[in-house]
Amino acid sequence: MSAHKTLLICTCDKTQSLDPEALRTAASAEQVIMVDQLCGADMTIAAEHLGGSNELLIACRQQAALFERLSEDVEAETGQSAPLSTIDIRDRAGWSAASAKPARLHAKQAALMAAAQMPAPVAPVKTIQSNGVCCIVGPTEQAIRMAELVQDELGVTCIVNDAGPIQLPSASYDMAKGRLTGAYGALGNFKLEFAQLQALNPSGRGALGYGEVKATAHSECDVFIDLRGGAPAFPHHEKRNGYFWADPAKTGELERIALTARDRVGEFEKTVYFNLETSLCAHSRANQTGCTRCLDVCSTEAIFSFGEHVQIDSDICAGCGTCAAVCPTSAITMNETPFEALTKAMDVMARVYREHTNESPRLVIHSLSAGADAIAYLARYHDGLADDLIPLGLEQVDRIGHAEIMAAFGAGYAEVLILADSEIDRRAVAAEVELAQAMLIGTRNSPSRLRVIAAEELGEAGDNAGRVSEPVLLVGGRRDITRVTVGAMADRIEAPIPLPAGAPYGAIEINSDKCTLCLACVSLCPTGALGDHPDRPEVQFTENACVQCGVCESTCPETAITLVPQLDVSKEALSPRALHGEDPFECIKCGRPFGVASTINRIVEKLENKHWMYSKSDNVQLIKMCDDCRVNAQFHGDTAPMAGGERPRVRTSDDYLDS
Repeated sequence: MSAHKTLLICTCDKTQSLDPEALRTAASAEQVIMVDQLCGADMTIAAEHLGGSNELLIACRQQAALFERLSEDVEAETGQSAPLSTIDIRDRAGWSAASAKPARLHAKQAALMAAAQMPAPVAPVKTIQSNGVCCIVGPTEQAIRMAELVQDELGVTCIVNDAGPIQLPSASYDMAKGRLTGAYGALGNFKLEFAQLQALNPSGRGALGYGEVKATAHSECDVFIDLRGGAPAFPHHEKRNGYFWADPAKTGELERIALTARDRVGEFEKTVYFNLETSLCAHSRANQTGCTRCLDVCSTEAIFSFGEHVQIDSDICAGCGTCAAVCPTSAITMNETPFEALTKAMDVMARVYREHTNESPRLVIHSLSAGADAIAYLARYHDGLADDLIPLGLEQVDRIGHAEIMAAFGAGYAEVLILADSEIDRRAVAAEVELAQAMLIGTRNSPSRLRVIAAEELGEAGDNAGRVSEPVLLVGGRRDITRVTVGAMADRIEAPIPLPAGAPYGAIEINSDKCTLCLACVSLCPTGALGDHPDRPEVQFTENACVQCGVCESTCPETAITLVPQLDVSKEALSPRALHGEDPFECIKCGRPFGVASTINRIVEKLENKHWMYSKSDNVQLIKMCDDCRVNAQFHGDTAPMAGGERPRVRTSDDYLDS
């Protein structure tokens, strides 16, 4: 327990029920002080403690800005101010329906308080330099108007896409006409491609004209303003730093964009949201494509193929975390919300809630933007969250994958709800939700324990009686925790759980009639799930290591491999087992085993007396020899192709005299 922390809690004008001692314990504070109106009549109490030496934790984030200004005033007057932090228990756990149990609300408040004491992960940042070079693309009238709005702060080039009139040339910005055909990059490093580009000719008198047409042209800029009015140049364009797209259906768009675009000059800190370990990536081997899950789900197209692994453009990455949620090998992890931090927070909140109520809570995962606003609105104007519903806020809900969901069940939550901000969010989490629900069905649990909900369902009570297994120890990676949780959620699982196509767990089947045991699949398996036998031709398989990347399937020259998505939580899945094997062929000369017996026999059958090289000769016997014996037979036998005839006897003087 810290001896240097003071906790200030507020009943919000006597509308909340609080348990000061439970909150003090959860906050590891030396003392707790409860008031009725900390942002009003009791503000002097906050000022008093801000002038002290103890760290000050205020349980009200709604008025965080007010307390920060108060801290600045105190520091200006006294020369010092106590360290200040705030936490929201007001909107998330202050009120609920009239039938709510105070004990549950107090337990939820303590759970949120305990989770807030955990150290926040620190994400690295990089510096982006923008020199203010701006390219405006669109109709002449709007482009010139935008150029006039931003020309004082940005170096502007307008690329117009129509034949609109230009009254007078401007020395403040350049003009050209052309059609945008490609756009890449982000703030500080945009690369644009144009077709039929013509630069404006400002000389002479009369109507202005354009110069020679260039079939293709390239340009680079720091800021890209798109006024074309059609589809944006980038998917999820709102996440692309430095790109501004004007919605033709809205009024005042040019002014709104100009206000923000003018500030995009100088050095900016960009969070590096992810960590990529390329050695773990199962994207490709020997030009055979395997896992493409992250490429398929990246909404900003920040991920691209780079040989045997993928690469991520940190300038483009918006940190949604979907790639980490679907990566089967944990080659991609998030710096801001790592899996370990999420599971620890879920575990702490569930444990504290159970300690106070002896009941299992429910979990709702929401975004820190629209989701948090929906919760605040529900608390202010309606009943608030259900009393057993603990909220967990993330930057974006598509950060959640099946492993995070199963970790929540492993922590002891009765239900896991995902609050979707939009239909886009629903689609983003659909595959992972389907995968987790398949695991629930396989453990004889209702798939309704996991749902994607709308804001109006936040206040609904749950039914968590008789459905929750004992919490498991959440230690290990995503696959480890998923496996342990699934195994704990059912008394006995007699067979592997079938999973949807594309799941990152499963087995492979080998058609023994087609397989020649060439072992190409073994040599290219990126996770070591496939192996060989040291003493005989055999393919071995460790199911727990298989991520269903598909490299083996695409590599097999005989198309003998089939992927089988499933989850086997038995001990047998942890050890290698033989999928297909045969006896080796024994060399007819030395007896050493080599090759595959069926393959050697098949070759002999196809060639003996059917090919001129293997007719009326002993050449077919070479096929039945090991490498060493085959070399000896070819180069030291009577019919060796490199052998010469018998060397002539050396003639002496006697030979010449006798003749």
